[in-house]
Amino acid sequence: MFEEFESLLAGIRPVDRSMVPAVQAHLDDLTKPQGSLGRLEEIAMSFVLATGSTVPVLEKKKICCFAADHGVAAEGVSAFPAEVTPQMVYNMVGGGAAINVLSRHAGADLDVVDVGVNHDFPDTAGLVKRKVGKGSGNIACGPAMSEEEALQALMHGARLAREAASAGYHLLGTGEMGIANTTPATALYAVLLGIDPDTITGRGTGIEDSRLEHKKAVIRKAIDQNRSRCTSPLGTLSALGGFEIAAIAGFVLGAAASRVPVVVDGFISSAGAVAAMQLCPSVSGYLFFSHLSNEQGHKIVMRQLGARPLLDLDLRLGEGTGAALAMQVIEASVRLYREMATFSSANVSEKSDERS
Repeated sequence: MFEEFESLLAGIRPVDRSMVPAVQAHLDDLTKPQGSLGRLEEIAMSFVLATGSTVPVLEKKKICCFAADHGVAAEGVSAFPAEVTPQMVYNMVGGGAAINVLSRHAGADLDVVDVGVNHDFPDTAGLVKRKVGKGSGNIACGPAMSEEEALQALMHGARLAREAASAGYHLLGTGEMGIANTTPATALYAVLLGIDPDTITGRGTGIEDSRLEHKKAVIRKAIDQNRSRCTSPLGTLSALGGFEIAAIAGFVLGAAASRVPVVVDGFISSAGAVAAMQLCPSVSGYLFFSHLSNEQGHKIVMRQLGARPLLDLDLRLGEGTGAALAMQVIEASVRLYREMATFSSANVSEKSDERS
C-alpha cells in the first residue's frame, strides 16, 4: 500500500501557471470593466488552472461525506454521544439531512462513505462501505490509528476521487460526520501548523464553558501523549486524526492527481486538506475553501494558510453543507468565463466615448 501511496504523490503536479496570461487576457476581454466581477474572476482563473483547460467544463458535481467515530468521544468533549454518528448516517442515506437538501439544490450527487463508524450498516443505496475500523483510538491515551490504518483510509479516499474523475465528474466536494471530530482536527492543526491549541479550540457541537476548558486539556494531553509519533505529516495524521479525516486527505490527493478541483467544507474537512497539503504542497492549487466556519479556530487556520474562503455564513454543521453552497458560486464563475461575450467578438466598445 505504501508503494501505491508514493505513486499517488508522485503523480500530482503543480497547476500550470504559464496559462495565467492567456486566461487573464480572456477575463479582461469579457464585456465588462476589467476586474469588475471581483472574486468571481479569481475563482474562474483557479478553476481553469486546476483543470488545465482554457475551455473549462463544469457539469457534473459530487460530494463525498466521510463518516467515522472517535475514541476520544469517551472523554466527554462533545455535547452529543457517539451513538449519534450512525443515526446521522442513516438520516443522510434516507435523504433527510442538511447536506441532502443542499446537495440536491446544488445539483450535486452525494455519497455517504462509512470509513470508520462503530456500527454495521446493511447494504444501502447511497452508502459506500470502506470501513477501516470501528472508530479510531482515544488520542488522549494513545494514537488514533496505526500508520497502516491511516494509509488504508487515505487510499480509500484517493480511489474514490479517482473513480469520480473517471466517471466524468468535473468538481468534487468534501464532507464529514463524526461525533467529537473537532477534537482531533484541532490537535492536527496545532501540530501540523504550529498553533497554540488553546487559541483554536472551539465549542464544536455547542459545549458550555466548563466542558470547553476540559476539551482544551484533552487536546493538550493528546498532543503530549503522541508527540513522539508526530515526526512526519503521515505520522501526525495517524496519531491525532481519524479515519474520516485521513480519507478526506486522500480524497484531496486523488482529485489533484486527476486534475479535478476540490471544494473543501469547513473546520474538519480543512484539517484533512491541511494534512494533504503537508504531504504534497502542490495540491493547494486544486483546492477551494468553501466557507469560513463559525468554529473558533478556522479563521486563524485560514489566515495562516493565506486562504480566502468563498463564503462566510457562520456555518458550523459540517457534512459538506458549505461545499454544496460554494459549488454554486464556482459554477457561476465558470459559466461567466465561458458564456459572456468578449469585446473581440461583440460589437461593444471597450472604453466609452469621452466626447461631450
